[in-house]
Amino acid sequence: MHVLLAVCGASFGILSSAGVFTVLASVGLVPRFAGKMHVAKHIFALEEAVVFGTVAGGCASVFYKSLGEGILPSWPGTAFLIVFGFFAGIFVGCLALAIAEMLNSVPIFSRRTGFRHGLGIALLFAALGKMAGSIFYFLFIQ
Repeated sequence: MHVLLAVCGASFGILSSAGVFTVLASVGLVPRFAGKMHVAKHIFALEEAVVFGTVAGGCASVFYKSLGEGILPSWPGTAFLIVFGFFAGIFVGCLALAIAEMLNSVPIFSRRTGFRHGLGIALLFAALGKMAGSIFYFLFIQ
């Protein structure tokens, strides 16, 4: 029974990660990052970094208890989580904006609401609101 559960869990994990990578490939996020950073000749390394980060994050979320019970003090783990959270937030924000751009949802929103000026400020405040909600959730609710 445990073998069946392990096989099913691994299969479902592979399927969901394949879906995530398909979305990343269809949006073209990695080539866009490579173009912005002027490192287009190293695009393969960027794609490998995305895959490694996804696999490492998945393993860390599954085996979080065994990672926390080590001989290291707790502050390096906390520092790592702060840095990882910062870069993960940047990545998720860029992914959300790339998907919104791909779907042309921002121009449709501005046309329907008559919102011509200050769209960048509205997006900034939407992002700040999501950040404040996340901080409130993790500090007070969880």
